[in-house]
Amino acid sequence: MIIGLLTAVAASACYGTGSVLQAVGSRKSARQEAAKASSAGVTQHGGPSLSSTAKAAVTWEFMVGTVLDFIGFGLGALAARLLPLFLSQTVISANLVITAVLSIKLLGIRLNRAEWTSIGVVCGALVLLATAAGPEGSGHTPIAAHWWLLAASVVLIGGGTLLVRLLGGRAAILAGLLSGLGFGALGVGVRVLNGVAPFHLPSLLGDPALYAILVAGIGGMYLHTVALQIGSVNGATAALVVGETVVPGMLGVLWLGDSSRPGFAWVAALGFVVAVAGAVAVAWFGEPEPETEPGSPAAGERQTEVAAR
Repeated sequence: MIIGLLTAVAASACYGTGSVLQAVGSRKSARQEAAKASSAGVTQHGGPSLSSTAKAAVTWEFMVGTVLDFIGFGLGALAARLLPLFLSQTVISANLVITAVLSIKLLGIRLNRAEWTSIGVVCGALVLLATAAGPEGSGHTPIAAHWWLLAASVVLIGGGTLLVRLLGGRAAILAGLLSGLGFGALGVGVRVLNGVAPFHLPSLLGDPALYAILVAGIGGMYLHTVALQIGSVNGATAALVVGETVVPGMLGVLWLGDSSRPGFAWVAALGFVVAVAGAVAVAWFGEPEPETEPGSPAAGERQTEVAAR
C-alpha cells in the first residue's frame, strides 16, 4: 500500500509539472499563430487545427512536459496495479494541486483564498481515502471485456475528436472531459492487462487492452492539448478530473473488485466525493489575472489558466 501511494504521488508530481510546461508551450504556439494573422491555425469552426496542435507539441516546454507525462504514465500504471482505482486515480488527479502551486513560480500567478482552501480540502480527502482503502481487486476479467474496452476507447477518442473539431472554440470543457475519460480508460486498461505479472510477451501483445491503452492514451493527450489551446481551460480542467476519477473509480468497485477496509466504506465514499469536488474547485476558482493593456505583448503572455491530467 505504501509503495503504491508513493508511486501515485510521484506520478501526480510528474503530471502536474508537465501540465504547467505544456500549458506554456500550447499558449506560446497559439499566440504565434495569432500573430501571423493566418487562418491556417484554426478550423472553420474556430478550434485549433491539427497543424496548430502539432506546432504546440514541438515547443521545448511542451516536449519536456510530455517527457514528464510519459514518466508519470509509467508510475501511474504501476500505481493502478498496486492500489484500488478509486484511490490511485484520485491521488493522480491531485496533480491539480501541484499544478496550482507550481503556477505561482512558473507562471507568476497568485492563489486566492478559495484556491488555498480547495487545496486543503483535496489534501484532507486524500488522507481519508488512504485511511479507508482496502485491498485492490484481482483485475482478472474475461477477454471479451477487453474487446469492449478497446471498442469504447476507439469510439470515445474517434467520435470525441470529430465532435470537438466541429464545435471549435466552444469545445474546451468537452475536450477536457473526453481527455479525462481517455486517461480513465487507460487506467482501467493497465489494471486488466494480461501478460504483465508474470511477464508473457505473446499474451501482452495479444491482449486488446494493450491497444485500448494506446488509443486512449494518445487520444487523451491530443484532446488535452486542444483543451489547453482553447480559451479559458478552468472548466475543462474540472471536467478532466471528473472523467479521470469518477468513471474508473466506479468501474474498479463494480467490475474489478476494489474495496475499502471493513467498516470504512462510508469514509472511502466521502473521501472520493470530497477529493473530486476539491479538485474541481481548484480549477474553477483559478481565475486569470487581469491584463495590463488590451493587445499588449505582456497582456498576451499573462495567461494563468492551467490544465492538469
